[in-house]
Amino acid sequence: MGFGMTTASSPGNSPGNSPWVVLKFGGTSVSSVANWKNIVTVLRDRLAEGLRPVVIHSALSGITDRLEQLLAHALDGESQSIMDQIEQRHRDLAQDLGVIPSPDLEEQFRRLRQIAAGIALVGEVSERLRARVMAQGELMATRLGAAFLASEGLDVEWVDARTVLKAEPRRNANLRSSYLSATCAFEPDLDLQQRWSRAGTVWISQGFIASDDNGDTVLLGRGGSDTSGSYFAAKLQARRFETFTDVPGMFSANPRSVPTARLLRALEYDEAQEIASAGAKVLHPRCIMPVKQYGIPLYIYATQTPKLEGTVITTHGGNVAAQVKAVTIKKNITLISMETVGMWHSVGFLADAFQVFKAHGMSIDLVSTSETSVTVSLDPAANTLDRAALDALILDLGKICRVQVIGPCAAVSLVGRNIRAILHRLGEALELFEEQKIYLVTQAANDLNITFVIDEEQGDRLVVRLHEIAIRKMTADRVLGPTWEELYGAPGKPNGTPKQWWHDRRKDLVALAREHSSAFVYDRATLTEKARSLKSLPGIDNVLYALKANWHPDILRIFEAQGLGFECVSQAEVEHVRKTLPGIDRKRILFTPNFAPRSEYAWALEEGIALTLDNLHPLKSWPELFKGREVFVRIDTGYGRGHHDKVRTAGVHSKFGVPLFEMDELEMLVKRVGAKVTGLHAHSGSGVFTVDNWKQVGDTLTELSKRFKDVRVIDLGGGLGVPERLGQPGVVLPEFGAVLAALKADHPRISFWIEPGRYLVAEAGVLLATVTQIKGKGEVHYVGVSTGMNSLIRPALYGAHHEILNLSKLDEPATEVVNVVGPICESGDQLGVDRLLPVSSEGDVLLIATAGAYGRAMSSTYNLREPAKEVLI
Repeated sequence: MGFGMTTASSPGNSPGNSPWVVLKFGGTSVSSVANWKNIVTVLRDRLAEGLRPVVIHSALSGITDRLEQLLAHALDGESQSIMDQIEQRHRDLAQDLGVIPSPDLEEQFRRLRQIAAGIALVGEVSERLRARVMAQGELMATRLGAAFLASEGLDVEWVDARTVLKAEPRRNANLRSSYLSATCAFEPDLDLQQRWSRAGTVWISQGFIASDDNGDTVLLGRGGSDTSGSYFAAKLQARRFETFTDVPGMFSANPRSVPTARLLRALEYDEAQEIASAGAKVLHPRCIMPVKQYGIPLYIYATQTPKLEGTVITTHGGNVAAQVKAVTIKKNITLISMETVGMWHSVGFLADAFQVFKAHGMSIDLVSTSETSVTVSLDPAANTLDRAALDALILDLGKICRVQVIGPCAAVSLVGRNIRAILHRLGEALELFEEQKIYLVTQAANDLNITFVIDEEQGDRLVVRLHEIAIRKMTADRVLGPTWEELYGAPGKPNGTPKQWWHDRRKDLVALAREHSSAFVYDRATLTEKARSLKSLPGIDNVLYALKANWHPDILRIFEAQGLGFECVSQAEVEHVRKTLPGIDRKRILFTPNFAPRSEYAWALEEGIALTLDNLHPLKSWPELFKGREVFVRIDTGYGRGHHDKVRTAGVHSKFGVPLFEMDELEMLVKRVGAKVTGLHAHSGSGVFTVDNWKQVGDTLTELSKRFKDVRVIDLGGGLGVPERLGQPGVVLPEFGAVLAALKADHPRISFWIEPGRYLVAEAGVLLATVTQIKGKGEVHYVGVSTGMNSLIRPALYGAHHEILNLSKLDEPATEVVNVVGPICESGDQLGVDRLLPVSSEGDVLLIATAGAYGRAMSSTYNLREPAKEVLI
């Protein structure tokens, strides 16, 4: 990468006294008038410091993709519409900025149309031509930028970056990477420094583009504008390199999906590169090396809020203590698994395999080996992974081993300092991987990260939970700054939540809290809608409500009216259903006891209630009960899922179900006692979001049904996940319905049942609590409320997250991080930790969301404090 021999102490300017500052602005930053006005303010500030600003900026947002489309459509002679869109986008921005497109810009429009017409005639796009076309985005955008800055009274010089940045030859680079992913020499350029020495001038040039020794245009790859800015900073020996984007720095996670992500105030170059390489898109990892080599501080700011502190990256920044600083994710990862017995103790297998990747111009990222197999990952940011390229690679690898392609995958990384030294402290975080299919695990040689490659669809949810455990609970220090919520407020509606039913009922809820001090409140309309949404799914013959989630009589009446049945786990629950719904058909009740006494089984059989056997003990010890009887059997499929180990209800560490290895004995006992197994039932856990769970359960149970010829019902269980945070996606019902419909199509004679509980009631219920006291303890602030774990034990029992809002101040900004605690004499009596709320006062009403399930149902009178009342509205 053009490391040169000049260092920060070489003749010329050192960063400390250099007059230059390089400012890079991304595509979003240069696509609106508001952002350009901020850019002007920033440049005037830098000029006032006596600095010489050099602006490097990207194409307008979305234009690079449009240019890709232009090339594709030009091959078919259908580029006119795309070209019109590209041109109009620039004309619209010019009009908004109050500038007239220059003759140079008009000439670029004309030339692009001419190139598109030529492609249609020739019928092909060379890599050389592709680079030339893709470079037009930056060239056009900087023409507009220069015109606007000049209109604001700044002295501006527009420079073609291809005259400054020169690509260097690379060994083993193929034609495509030479043109589309070039690297440039970046040693200090004293001639450039002399040419750009005029004080008071703003120099503006392009990111992403350079030229080769032949004068042809080359590209620096996607995200190359960061690298361009870094090259310019190194060549100028700039005092600092500032990159402006749509977030004010690096964060401990992607703040768009994790609003509690913390600003990383200061990092060392290696840490920043590791975070960027592991998936943080705010900074391209290739831009680190040039500024690191010459000791140039790198600052990251937000264009829309340029006064915020941002992140600074230096040689001695950050905190050297062992610490996780970020949880990152890279998506669309492709794994290549190579297997052959011949590699065991074989000399040169890896060399031969890697030579194939080299021949195809493929860059390997992660590597994992065993005695007979090697798995590597290919990052799309560093490789062209179209189908043709992969097929060619697989064909050649197939000559030396068996090849399997796995993907799309996600690489989830815990990034920080001295990770090996704190593995023992990451136990709770690593437990989250128990329910994931892990394809590859690597621990960086530089001890800056540990990475897990999993199915892509699980990645985002896992990042949120890992961040909660590994980072969010840390107190602020030199590195960890404010959260995204604290800087900007949470996205969406008041207090950062998308609109929920309780927004419209706010006045009623506040009045109920005034009346009862604390209350569970359930919304009839939401309960009804949830029931209807499941009843309408294809492929399902029966929906049973898992009564243990909430047995409020009015809720049962609503569900009965919607045609739901009821799944009960105790005799008392069955009797409660029959008392509340006296006319209910017994066939709409399923009784699934677990380690219950013999009397409950005998009672259920006598009453004609469908009964599920949870283990072999009843058949072994009470065979006379089951002679001639029909029963369901709950199967332990061997894999448990869910948001916490206490809600995973399958696997050897769970007490539920007959394990698969006991199927022979089960079959023998059923025949011996003369019983009939008419239903197979499984429930792998709660809080499951991937629909593949129910497909796997369905496939397992339908295969087992071949052993039990009387089976006519397959109960797939429940466990449909409810988002922990408002606005997060939940189970995609159409996808769930597709799984169910496919099972039904394959097994039309079987009746498929599901038994959701929390999914039906959680979001329909809230817990209201009145603020009783406020307390500060150093940097930790507490808001005490009128009820606690005696009403809602899930946070203490499971570590469950419930969103908390100040209903009395719903429209006020959230500015204070607090712990919300109850009146119970237990240190675990915390309803929420580190919650961002408006400043709360005694008498305010707090709302704890998604509390309709396992709230009052699991409540107690601990400390002789009555739990919250229940109200249906």
